[in-house]
This record gives sequence, C-alpha cells and structure tokens, in this order.
Amino acid sequence: MEDREDGLFIAALHKPAALLPISRHRKNLLYLIENTPVTIVVAATGSGKTTQIPQYLEKAGWCSGGKMIGVTQPRRVAATSVAARVAEEMNCEIGEEVGYSIRFEDLTSAKTKIKFLTDGLLLREALVDPLLSRYSVIMVDEAHERSLSTDVLLGVLKKIIKKREDLRVIVSSATLQAEEFINFFSRDEKQAENKTPIAQAISLDGRIYPVDILYLEEPAEDYIEKAVKVVFDIHASEGPGDILLFLTGREEIENVVQQIASRALDLPSNAKMLQPLPLYAGLTTEQQMYIFDPAPENTRKVIVSTNIAEASVTIDGIVFVVDCGFVKLRAYNPQTGIDSLTVTAVSKAAATQRAGRAGRTKPGKCFRLYTESSFEAMEKTTTPEIQRSNLAPMILQLKALGIDNMVRFDFPVPPPAELVARALEILFSLGALNDYAKLTRPLGQRMAELSLEPMMAKVLLAAPSFDCLSEMLTIAAMVSLQGSVWVSHSGERKAAETTRRKFAAEEGDHLTLLNIYQTFITKGKKDAKWCRDNLLNYKSLTKAVSIRNQLRRYLERFGIDIEESLGKASMEPSKTNERIRRCLTTGYFVNAARMQPDGTFRTVNGMLTLHAHPSSLMFNRKADWVIFHEVMETANKTFIRDVSKIEKSWLLEYAPDFYQIN
Repeated sequence: MEDREDGLFIAALHKPAALLPISRHRKNLLYLIENTPVTIVVAATGSGKTTQIPQYLEKAGWCSGGKMIGVTQPRRVAATSVAARVAEEMNCEIGEEVGYSIRFEDLTSAKTKIKFLTDGLLLREALVDPLLSRYSVIMVDEAHERSLSTDVLLGVLKKIIKKREDLRVIVSSATLQAEEFINFFSRDEKQAENKTPIAQAISLDGRIYPVDILYLEEPAEDYIEKAVKVVFDIHASEGPGDILLFLTGREEIENVVQQIASRALDLPSNAKMLQPLPLYAGLTTEQQMYIFDPAPENTRKVIVSTNIAEASVTIDGIVFVVDCGFVKLRAYNPQTGIDSLTVTAVSKAAATQRAGRAGRTKPGKCFRLYTESSFEAMEKTTTPEIQRSNLAPMILQLKALGIDNMVRFDFPVPPPAELVARALEILFSLGALNDYAKLTRPLGQRMAELSLEPMMAKVLLAAPSFDCLSEMLTIAAMVSLQGSVWVSHSGERKAAETTRRKFAAEEGDHLTLLNIYQTFITKGKKDAKWCRDNLLNYKSLTKAVSIRNQLRRYLERFGIDIEESLGKASMEPSKTNERIRRCLTTGYFVNAARMQPDGTFRTVNGMLTLHAHPSSLMFNRKADWVIFHEVMETANKTFIRDVSKIEKSWLLEYAPDFYQIN
C-alpha cells in the first residue's frame, strides 16, 4: 500500500484489488456460492471481502435480469463508506450502479446493481416484498457483531431460502463463528445422501502482520488522561504510521480530540504534526469521510473512534492502536423498563479485533490501557444484542412480516422470555397489539411501517386526534437526529446558555426543539450564518427538514391529511403546548418519572433514580411529573434527555392498561 521515504506516504490511497488477500480465492468462492444456498465466509477484517465479493458477483452475472446484490451492514457508517469505496473502484457515481440505503437517507436508482444497506433496512424492505424478490444474492456482513437486526434477518432469510431456491445468502464473519452459523442454517434440515449441504464455510486468510501487544503494569486511574499521554508518547518515540484510539462515546471523543489538538500546538516547530479526527455514529456522512483522506505532509493522523472502527470500517495507514478497554453497550432492564447505554469492559474477542487493526499494512503495536490480568478476566465474546435489548421494535417488525409466534421463530439464539414478555406488554399498552397479540389495524400495522421506534410512531399517529400533527412531525424529526442540534465550543458556556434561553420553552425539551426548528425555517431562512450566530448545527437542522419530509410522505401514504401549521402563529400557544405534551404522553408513558425534593427524578415504580442531563432544559428546573425520550448511564449517574413536563392524571388517562392507582 505504501512506499515510505522520509516517513512520507507517496502511494495511492487504496491497494489495487488484485493485491487483496481475497483475490486468490475468487474462483473457489464463486463456485461455492453458485452451488450452495448459504456460504459462510470467514475472513479477517481488511481481507477485502466487503468490497470485492459484490464486485465478483456482479461480474459473474448475478445482476442479470434486473436483479440486485444486497450487502447488509450492522452500522450506517459502514454502509455509506463501503458504498463510496466500491463506487470509486467501479468508476461510477454513488447512487448509480452502486448505492446505499440507511434510515432517512437513500442513494439508489433504477440502475443500482450493488446496494449496501443496514440490516434493519433490509428487514423493512421485507414488509413490502416478503421474499426479497429483487435480490439474487444477499450478503450479511459482520455477522459476528450479532446485532439485533442481524439475528432477526438471519432468521427471516432462513425462511426465505426454503421458498426461493434461486436466492444465495452469504454470511461473512471476522471471528470463528462459522460452525455456529452452519449449524443454524442446517438444523432441522434432513440431508439426503447426495444433496449438497445447505451451508458451507470458506476461510480467506487476510494478510495480518504481527502486532506487539503492550499492557499497563498498573491499572490507569483515568483512561482518558492516559490515552492522551500514550498518543503523545507514540508520536514522540515511534516511527511513522497513523494512530487509532478506541474510546466509548461521542462526548469522550470530542473532549479528547480537543485535548490532542490543543496540546499539539505546543509541539516543537520542526516536529511532525498531529491531526486528530473523530469517528462516531452521530457524524454526518461527509464528516465520516474525512478519516479516509491521507494525512497532510509531515503529519500523523490520530483517529479517535468508538467501536465502529473495530470491524465495520477499515482505515488504511493505521500502525498503532490504543485501546481503552471499554465500550458503550445498550442494555435493557425489563424490571425498570429502561433502555440505557452503559460503559462496560470489552470482550476478549473485541479486544483482539481492535489489536488486529494495527497489523494491516505492516507490523504494528497495540497499547492496551489496562493490565494483562484485566484482559484475562474479560468475557470471551460480547453478549448478542438480542439477549440485552428492548425487543418491542423487533417484535413489531416480525408481527408485520406475518411472524406471529415468537416461540417458533428460528433465531440464531433465542431471546430471553422475560424480554419478550415485557416487549409484548409495552406494545399492547401502546395499542399496537390486541388481546390475541395480533397487530391492530390500522394502528399497529402503521406503527410497524414508520421508520421510528414504537413509542415515537404511536405519538405521531396519535397526533391528528390532538390536533398537533404538524408540530409532532417536527418533534419526531428533531429527536430522530443522531447527535445534538447545539454546537458546543469549550469556554462558551455562558454564550450557549444565553442562546438556549432564546428558544427555551418552559414546558421542556420537546417544545424547545419545536421552537428551534420553526425559527430555523421561518426567521433563520435555513441559513448557515444564522445557525452559527445561534450556536446551532446547520447540518443537523437541514437533516431534520429532510427527515420531516420523509415522515410526512409516510403519513400521506397512509391517507392521513396534514394541515401544516408551520410558521403560523397559534391562537393560543399554551393550549397547543398542552396538546403536544398530552400527545407525547400517549407514547412515552413508560418513560415517566417524578421529581424528588432534591431535584432528582424517580421512575414510577421507584426503582431508579434519574438526573436531568446538563443539556436538558429541565436541568435545575422544577417539575412534578415528566416523560423523557432516552437514558444515558455514566459510571455514577443515570441521565435522562429530551424531557418534558406532564400531569400525573394524563398517565392514567392514556395508559390505563399500564398504570393503576394503588
């Protein structure tokens, strides 16, 4: 990939496809896919499987007759970046022969032959086309990550291949879970003597150079501080090569990128420069693409990333990995009904995966910010998402696909009964299921079709009866954004507070988001300068406009009439505000909490103490009862975000199946 001279890159950005480890397996691979319904491809990340297999299939004629090759990714970042890479290799504009589709963003056309999409989106396509008849091949990439949608998709594909002998399924996995996948597809199949097996595996060795692994001798008190120190130590004492630093989430990453940038200013003027770049799910597609650009001359890149860069995204030029040893995982507690992001130690498999990112183009080093004994104590693999998630969205989708009996549906691993029971209870309380646990029509059916989580889908569909549909469309679009609408610059706390007050609604965050959006499209005239002056994120707000239009199109498809009140002054704002908060309660009654004398909140069952997030308007404000949109856990506190005041009586009025007065 690179010839080095005085430590400078002077090579092309990408390895020619012929040099990728996968190229020597091309014939065997195509033969196996032709002759076996399910091919399990075991390959190290970086072997070229994601970018090359779809191109081999296209050249071998799998797109004839207007068919497509679908490649699913567990993450949006991977779907967009890999599509861009393949489009470049095939010399076409993205959206033509090669396209991608992620939630609220579709870049495909009638010409598209290779389509990258998130596994959740392919499941949505199955609602409209249950046999996925437009596809000749479906490749489920990064299946070892065991995301919730991946597991459900594998179950659905297992059903489809029984009805479609022409469909080929490729499951690619970086770790040695091939046996499990083969058993999953083959179980309950009686194999005739001469019949080829349903599933076969092929292993492609990725070229991995040796990686030295270095541990701390003593545990670090603060891994963030330690991470920054190690980055500068590497920069001072190691040879050329970029650094990949793994942290747990957006706030940590932005903080560290700022720290590295400001400390880099103190480097001697003749030293190599450091260029820190963030990578996490909330960035726009453009912002994510910066990480693939080669570093400027005499500069070392430091990519500061969440676990996205563990398997989903391959970045050339990485020689050093710094691993903090933690990851943010979604964990759902069926007792409290709270779905939270919690920082937990990574598994051994994930730590090994992270270290492997250093040995892609030459021998590398991995600096683990923990002791060797901590590594030995880690779990072997990460618990599959299906065993620790709120299953309501998934069950809603399965019911819409006509799969009513959860117990008989074939999952790679079955979800815990307790999680299924809780999800059914929530869906029943939302009115999506009837007494027989069947989808209600039209409500349940429409909730499944909207690309929103069930609580928000219910709120949006309830809005016409509260006469606030236009407002609710806006709120739904604003809370669906990944990341914040505010731009925060360190040292500008005061200015930020003053600006926020301009838009603040006494009743809480949802109405504040509504104010921001309405001002943006009327007074702000969708203007970037206006956003800068008000410390608002122009890209996020533009995205909200596009999401809102898409949600509006869904509702129009359902035949729901939308009378826009955007920009119109309401006759009685307080009445409208109350209607909006009542409407929110119809969906978010599960996430209700009561304020305590000390300013914290308690959930209705009293099992959990919650704190308003500093970014919320309810931080340091009085309210009796509130509902909230999401929960974030840190080491010592559980925060709630997007909080609005409600009345206790509304909980009883809109969720009589869920709450009774003792």
